[in-house]
Amino acid sequence: MAKISDLKLTLRAFLMAYRWRKVDPVPHAQLPRPLATCRVALITSAGLVPPGAPPFDPTIKGGDWSYRAIPDDVAVQTLEEHHKSDAFDHRGIEADRNLGLPLDALHALVAAGEIGAAAPRHISLMGSITAPGRLARDTAPRVVEQLRQDGAEVALLVPV
Repeated sequence: MAKISDLKLTLRAFLMAYRWRKVDPVPHAQLPRPLATCRVALITSAGLVPPGAPPFDPTIKGGDWSYRAIPDDVAVQTLEEHHKSDAFDHRGIEADRNLGLPLDALHALVAAGEIGAAAPRHISLMGSITAPGRLARDTAPRVVEQLRQDGAEVALLVPV
């Protein structure tokens, strides 16, 4: 695991000065029935994009707050990674996109009967958004509505 001292000086300085937000209490919901009967969607912050979809825009100050819908039947290795952060080693996700969007594991859990079904679409966001206001105000409600339309009852967050 990386230590802050392993990061570039500019990134260390940024992290030290960043005004981290505290959410208290953390919002949550009780699962009304067993997971084995629920439809599950994945939400990743790996900046993954399906083939042919526009990449995330690295020039947006504070981070690109948009999202990409990823079909459940996508070949995971065909997803393009557009995460702009240099705060983590991208080689793992470059070698296996399942590290950022574990679709193969989700499908295995469905096949084993541990999860009822996979949602027809999953969500990819850009991580390292330093100005998350638009993400929380604009994008999150749209993502929630899309997941509701897809019948997703559980969303598993995969932070990168």
